[in-house]
Amino acid sequence: MGRRTQADRDAITIEIGYAFVSGCFAAALVFGAVYGPALVFGLSPTADAALRLAAGVLAGAVFLFRITHVLWRFARRPESDGH
Repeated sequence: MGRRTQADRDAITIEIGYAFVSGCFAAALVFGAVYGPALVFGLSPTADAALRLAAGVLAGAVFLFRITHVLWRFARRPESDGH
């Protein structure tokens, strides 16, 4: 494996940034979808806490899955030799 060019390092940096931003967006959507009803309807404190916990766990899992998926796909892309 040779040295990475500046273009390769830039591509990796951009892909990491994309993975992070898209992971945050996906996690926020999941959190809102799971915990949103607790904000709209008057739920008991126990149900509110359970939904908040479930939303946080699912949002964290989606965040990690999204980052892993994007970076794994980037790492497995075919190498181009610039021609």
